[in-house]
Amino acid sequence: MLAMLSSLIEPVSTLLDKAIPDKDLKEKLKHELNTQLINGDHEELIAKSKIIEAEASSKHWLTATWRPALMWICIIVIFNNYILAPFINILFGTSLELSIPEPMWNLLTIGIGGYIAGRSGEKIAQNWTQKG
Repeated sequence: MLAMLSSLIEPVSTLLDKAIPDKDLKEKLKHELNTQLINGDHEELIAKSKIIEAEASSKHWLTATWRPALMWICIIVIFNNYILAPFINILFGTSLELSIPEPMWNLLTIGIGGYIAGRSGEKIAQNWTQKG
């Protein structure tokens, strides 16, 4: 939802440029639009991080460990295919490569990218709200 709203910023800014002759008012409205979007992103990130925190602090082992376990499985498959298997092939002329289906790559990308982007976005939003 927020990604869709983000894509509207440029067209709305262009519309503001055409519709509002007062430069100060135009800049104030653009700033307010960006602030609202960032605050929405910040709230979404907080909600997502609370879900992850709740899962991680769960008393049930499966709930608490499924995300890290999934990431480790992906890492092990990648390590096998791109580091271990080539060396085994050089030494013994054979190796076992595990197939990596497209959905697994997507999970790894989302898993790693989500944590990195989430933390970065959270820090940016905190800095933005502290300045504003």
